[in-house]
Amino acid sequence: MSSVSIEDLKKYYGPVHALGGLNLEVAPGTVFGFLGPNGAGKTTTLRILTGLARPTSGQARVAGVDILKDGPKLARSIGHLPEEPAFYTWMTPREFLDYLGRLYGLSSTERAARARELLAQVHLEEVSKRRIGGFSRGMRQRLGVAAALIHHPQVLFLDEPASALDPAGRKEMLELIESLRGQCTVVMSTHILADVERVCDEVGIIAKGRMLVQSRREQLLERYAVPAFEVSGDDRPALARWADELRKVSWVSSVAAENGTLHITVKDLQAAKRELLPKAVHAGLVLNRYEEVRPSLEDVFLKLVGTENAL
Repeated sequence: MSSVSIEDLKKYYGPVHALGGLNLEVAPGTVFGFLGPNGAGKTTTLRILTGLARPTSGQARVAGVDILKDGPKLARSIGHLPEEPAFYTWMTPREFLDYLGRLYGLSSTERAARARELLAQVHLEEVSKRRIGGFSRGMRQRLGVAAALIHHPQVLFLDEPASALDPAGRKEMLELIESLRGQCTVVMSTHILADVERVCDEVGIIAKGRMLVQSRREQLLERYAVPAFEVSGDDRPALARWADELRKVSWVSSVAAENGTLHITVKDLQAAKRELLPKAVHAGLVLNRYEEVRPSLEDVFLKLVGTENAL
């Protein structure tokens, strides 16, 4: 059984079609990256799946629960970190988690043990007696994850968990998400491609309220990413002349130059591996770097979303 199952989900706000027939399946235990440009429908989808909004039509089940028929059971089965989580800022983290544990019916012993466990997991045990009002954005985000996990949910929804954090805060948040693998299913909505590439097992790319593609991360890269090479040197005029020559080669798709580096995308990877470096030598180039570039999720995203926007 899927942890999240969506079938032909639609959500209209008057003439605006936020979701236009979305389909999605997320396997249990997956860290799933839900990608899309701003306005693609990511937050609307999460609001529906967490019971905060109702779809115009379609069906969805989360942790085996029909989201339209059993709201209380859905609430007990999921955790949710919104983009801007809210807290009672006069409380300490321990008090806040104890309060949430009471709402979920945990005993005093369970609440105390769970709070200790979670505060250690999110690296807030040393500030467990400080008021939340003095916390940084990163600390609040990590506390928000702990709050979402207090009742052992089967599915955890994260809406832009690292988008407003500084580099140190992002690193801490991503490490925390990685640590959740195997504890529950994680659905992470974001537009930060590097975060998804780092922590997610599977990726779904949404645009204009519909799913463009869903696949395991590595399969997605293999299927859609364009093979490319990067070549750099100090003699920029010579590189520019060589770039003009390469643009006439049949197996070269494009050549882009920036700051002494040529980014060369190719149609025939084997031909490029066989002929590109000898061509550089024949042109008399002195190279600082010659590298076959690993395809990135950004390449795939821009290719798919760009195609969608052109329709």
